[in-house]
Amino acid sequence: MRTSAPLALAAVLLLAACGGGSDGSSPSDTTPTPPPEYDFSAVEQEIDDFIAETPGIEGAGAVIVHRDHGVIFQRGFGAFEESRIYLLASSSKMITAGVLMRLQDEGILDVNEPIIDAVPWGDANPTITPAQLVSNSSGLVGLGPNPTFGPYLCQYIYSGSLQDCGRQIFTTAGDDDMVIPPDTEFRYGGGQWQVAGAVAEIVSGKSWEQLIRETYVEPCGLETLGFNNHFVQLVSEAGLFSYPTAFASDPANLQPTANPNMEGGAYASIGDYGKLLLMHLRGGLCGENRVLSEEAVRQMHEDRIGAAYDGSTGGGWGGYGLGWWVDREGGNVVDPGAYGAFPWLDEERGYGAFLAMEATSAHGAVLYERTVDLIEQAIDGAE
Repeated sequence: MRTSAPLALAAVLLLAACGGGSDGSSPSDTTPTPPPEYDFSAVEQEIDDFIAETPGIEGAGAVIVHRDHGVIFQRGFGAFEESRIYLLASSSKMITAGVLMRLQDEGILDVNEPIIDAVPWGDANPTITPAQLVSNSSGLVGLGPNPTFGPYLCQYIYSGSLQDCGRQIFTTAGDDDMVIPPDTEFRYGGGQWQVAGAVAEIVSGKSWEQLIRETYVEPCGLETLGFNNHFVQLVSEAGLFSYPTAFASDPANLQPTANPNMEGGAYASIGDYGKLLLMHLRGGLCGENRVLSEEAVRQMHEDRIGAAYDGSTGGGWGGYGLGWWVDREGGNVVDPGAYGAFPWLDEERGYGAFLAMEATSAHGAVLYERTVDLIEQAIDGAE
């Protein structure tokens, strides 16, 4: 039976008059603790100064989320509104890896088993697993040493299909003298990510667009997240890996594609990306909706290359999980992109942040270094 609002209010007043709850607690014991007041004014000033001091930077966006308190800061800077949609480049990787982990949670895929039994062309490299693909450890040719490796160029082309591109990369004989055994060397990025997406489509029987919608968009209430393959469509005057300003915050400026780029083709607003960070901080939950299991989130954030083969990224943060770089000294996980997008999670403090701009990875790294300590100080100071 549902209690009417007046009766419910009367019950609350009677309880208060009697001195507390049935367990003897006082009203103050059960009052929700309000979130702390965070002061991010120093962070805002730093971002404003960065934009003013840096040629070619028209604006930026920033969102900060907290495990217990949700979104605690969100703002556009300079010429960019809070709602602006950004191409994410490599900040797409943790999103892609999460789709594979969702399929594992559903019992459709085992990321630690070779894909030979999962796809009809898996025998071309019979020992490679999905986890190796999305930890840059498959042994296939990565962006290093060759970001435009000829046999893998379909990864940048919006025509064709993801499954055909993945099969082409995995089965080509053109890489025979360059492929090495899996879990022996960290080779960042490249065609291995396109293979991972093709595997996800085949085992699920769904398009990548469907997988993104069902994994993230619907359970998290996202409004802007999507994938495309913009690299050849919108080539920047500064080169293939510089931000194509013709995107202009509008996915309609891109042609529809059945071959989205897995490692760098996502786009989203800071608000939507912030929801994904919050999902990771909350053990795979978007509100009451389960996106990933707690175990899947843990696996993504762990230093897989260190555990699997004592591997190292060769600099920077040192470790790598599934779609996330792992800072072996500081403990954070990060997923920066070539266009200046820079997300990170500080699980010890319980917060995540995302900086977005239309620039380069160097710009993103600089702004991260200029703001991360200020954000930590604001979090620590409020709590």
